[in-house]
Amino acid sequence: MYERIWMNGDKLAHHLHLRAGDVGRYALLPGNPDQVASIAALLDAPEFVARNREFETWRGTLDGERVLVTSTGVGGPSTALAVEELAALGVDTMIRIGVSGSMRPDAANGELAVLTAAIRDEGTTRQYLPVEFPAVADLDVLLALREAAERAGVPYRCGPAHTKDSYYGETEPDRMPLAAALTERFEAWRRGGAVCSEMETAAVFIVGAVLGVRTGGVVMMWSRDAIDTGAAPSSDPLFATAVDAVRALIAAAPRSGAPVRSAAGA
Repeated sequence: MYERIWMNGDKLAHHLHLRAGDVGRYALLPGNPDQVASIAALLDAPEFVARNREFETWRGTLDGERVLVTSTGVGGPSTALAVEELAALGVDTMIRIGVSGSMRPDAANGELAVLTAAIRDEGTTRQYLPVEFPAVADLDVLLALREAAERAGVPYRCGPAHTKDSYYGETEPDRMPLAAALTERFEAWRRGGAVCSEMETAAVFIVGAVLGVRTGGVVMMWSRDAIDTGAAPSSDPLFATAVDAVRALIAAAPRSGAPVRSAAGA
């Protein structure tokens, strides 16, 4: 563990307000703290653990393994804090969950995106690794999420997310001084195959790579009309897919108690 994460003599993690005994090996990371209890309700014996600022944590179990649900807040900086502190406490597998704006004109409102990678169009991860280093999902986590979506029978696609820092820079570029540049870059990401635009995945993937933990991501894509009108589809298929993927990862994991580390942390 990293002594720097402790806030005080009570041995609370500085931002998450968790203790080492609070965690297991698996964590689901929604951005929105209001979603944490709903996701935890899909676990066995869910219980509230802690809340500080944008970080709310509940825990439960799946097949005897403890699973955390911790909100990260919006954007890379707070997401990096959550990944750092969870890894230091002993979590070795993390899955980002959330909603995003679709970048594919043929995507249905509410379709899932199983994220293979993230475009690092943000600033947080550049303080971890040069921008040339790719932000990619762990293969085992990626496959578990894809297979869970298949079992659920929900519409989904796999592809990279566009991760940015400015929500309004993407949704209302025309009023920005950099309007032309923002529009040109967004179109480049879309033409290159990006499936959605959001604000956290690059931080999860890159910080996870540096710390040697497995990471993946699944998001629900909203159409532009849904974003404009607030006609949000149900998040139930998203939550169920993520939890089912964790169950599959637990079933495939060694029972020795040794942490499962990604290649980056080997």
